[in-house]
Amino acid sequence: MGHLITVATCSLNQWALDFKGNLERTLKSIRIAKQRGATLRIGPELEITGYGCADHFLEGDTYLHSWEVLGQILNDKETEGILLDLGMPVMHKNVKYNCRVIVLNGKILLIRPKMFMANDGNYRELRWFTPWGKHRVTEEYFLPRMIQKITGQKTVPIGDAVISTRDSCIGVEMCEELFTPNSPHIGLSLDGVEIITNSSGSHHELRKLHTRIELIKEATLKCGGIYLYANQKGCDGDRLYYDGCAMIVVNGQVVAQGAQFSIGDVEVVTATIDLEDVRSFRTNCSRGIQASTAPSFHRIEADHALSDGRLEDNPAIRPTTLKPVFYHTPEEEISLGPACWLWDYLRRSKTSGFFLPLSGGIDSCATATIVASMCRLVVKSCGQGDEQTIADARHVAGETAESGYIPTDPQEFAHRIFHTCYMGTKNSSSETRARAKELAETIGSYHIDLNMDTVVAAMQMLFSLVTGKTANFRAHGGSNVENLALQNIQARLRMVIAYVFAQLLPWVRGRPGSLLVLGSANVDECLRGYFTKYDCSSADINPIGGISKSDLRRFIAYAQLSFNMPILESFLDATPTAELEPMTETYVQSDEVDMGMTYDELTEFGRLRKVQKCGPYSMFTKLVHLWSDRLEVAEIAVKVKRFFFYYSINRHKMTTLTPAYHAESYSPDDNRFDLRPFLYNASWAWQFERIDRTVLVIQKEQAEKKD
Repeated sequence: MGHLITVATCSLNQWALDFKGNLERTLKSIRIAKQRGATLRIGPELEITGYGCADHFLEGDTYLHSWEVLGQILNDKETEGILLDLGMPVMHKNVKYNCRVIVLNGKILLIRPKMFMANDGNYRELRWFTPWGKHRVTEEYFLPRMIQKITGQKTVPIGDAVISTRDSCIGVEMCEELFTPNSPHIGLSLDGVEIITNSSGSHHELRKLHTRIELIKEATLKCGGIYLYANQKGCDGDRLYYDGCAMIVVNGQVVAQGAQFSIGDVEVVTATIDLEDVRSFRTNCSRGIQASTAPSFHRIEADHALSDGRLEDNPAIRPTTLKPVFYHTPEEEISLGPACWLWDYLRRSKTSGFFLPLSGGIDSCATATIVASMCRLVVKSCGQGDEQTIADARHVAGETAESGYIPTDPQEFAHRIFHTCYMGTKNSSSETRARAKELAETIGSYHIDLNMDTVVAAMQMLFSLVTGKTANFRAHGGSNVENLALQNIQARLRMVIAYVFAQLLPWVRGRPGSLLVLGSANVDECLRGYFTKYDCSSADINPIGGISKSDLRRFIAYAQLSFNMPILESFLDATPTAELEPMTETYVQSDEVDMGMTYDELTEFGRLRKVQKCGPYSMFTKLVHLWSDRLEVAEIAVKVKRFFFYYSINRHKMTTLTPAYHAESYSPDDNRFDLRPFLYNASWAWQFERIDRTVLVIQKEQAEKKD
């Protein structure tokens, strides 16, 4: 028989600074792990505070309350008999560190600070923490007096060390450290560490999960070993959705994988593993030569056995079998990630539901469909008996615990919490009005259909009264300036109307509270600036603000079949239009015509600008290779210059962009992810002249080849 152990990892829906709730969820995960026979449990990065505390990590209170919470964990008898890997910030010698605290039977064994910080994209860890630079070195950490009274310890080791149990050895690798070229797991495995824990705060991004999983698998595929990955789950207070997917990998093979998306607060993943599988995997000669000369880590002894003999003595108990890795399609990711994010935001904001201006176009349709998906997830979770979801659903729906209300039908629940409104004008078509109405009926939302021409006319009349001038649409002989201003009046009034109705509709329906206004601007329109500042894009939150138009169309096609919503086909067939100008026999407003570029082209521009870090000239040179089979080089130059012109004159709009679910690597979100000026020299004179010279060179070469 081998040496069988049961280990546990978890995904927790922690909330920044919710120390009470975070403690309850942490303790619940420990209880579940123990019930399943686990002797080692790890949790997400910074699970005691929540990962997204941001500048609150600079406050002394955050550290004080973290120790208070840890003290309660140490004092809790239910946490004994299991080795715990917990996450919290720690200050040592007046330096702040992002740490793992290894605990056993009410004692602290080790404080292990993070050594490599995530500091790009959405992450700013170096703003709050200092990396531990003393590799394979420990120091003495003087515990707070409140902890000394609990543990009887005055000091504990802090630094880069490993835990040696009676039967194995455990090392720590934290989140970003896995993604670095010289990851700690290499040195750990060569020094005989058999179990590596990775506690993470990794967010969802479309098509990103496979990268993370391949790195986790690769960590033990070459080195051998057991890899436990824990991650935060849910919205903990900002634009990110942490997408769970806790997993256990043995020798490069997945044996357990948790859910990527869920509205449940606690998920524990366990597996029974034979330590002898690791030892036999590591018998390779080359590995042995490298390991024999590898530098050693300081080993901290833990009087604890991960295997207690009971598993080996029971022949019916076998190691957990290998599992195929499960990936959602991008369409499924869109249906689940933003829906879970919306539910977290709704229940934690203590509001009474959502209000959505429903235009009859595909963007607001996508937002509405995501809310429908959310309602389906809530009903499913309630049907599975999740007490937290039931309590949250009752609160949002305005029901008390005594009522016994439990959502059983997504449409019925949507009618309680989801409010939609078609705000028509004389420029609106009967087709968009009908589509909006039928979609609302399909989802079950509380729907309002109104005409706002009188409000628009009042604003135009006020302007004429004050200035003595009357603006006209282009179709009626007006200039481009007049035409744009009249469109913006309609757009901005819709924002005002949305907030009026969001505040008063619960009162109209005899319910307390107010509604969250949802936005529907996609990532491509934000990048181009193709929306009116302070129009319906100005909302409380936006579930599709990080998703491209192309992906949204694919999502709608998926939802049409998966959610049994035939009405969605009509949205796919419709031409995207703002319907802000009068329609004539020869003119119908079209988004792509207005923008001067297609949505697919915008996606390409976005990826080159952000992901591949291209300025105007390098973007042009790349697109010459990518698009030369369908466009002349001069046409490519025009498109690139047009994009950068409109991008730069509209960049100021990003400073007031509605907080949106982050899902795309080329998001232009100005808050944290995409830091740029918002006042540009929109002529790009030097850059555009360089493009023009290159165009002439290429055209000359092409002409010479023809001759």
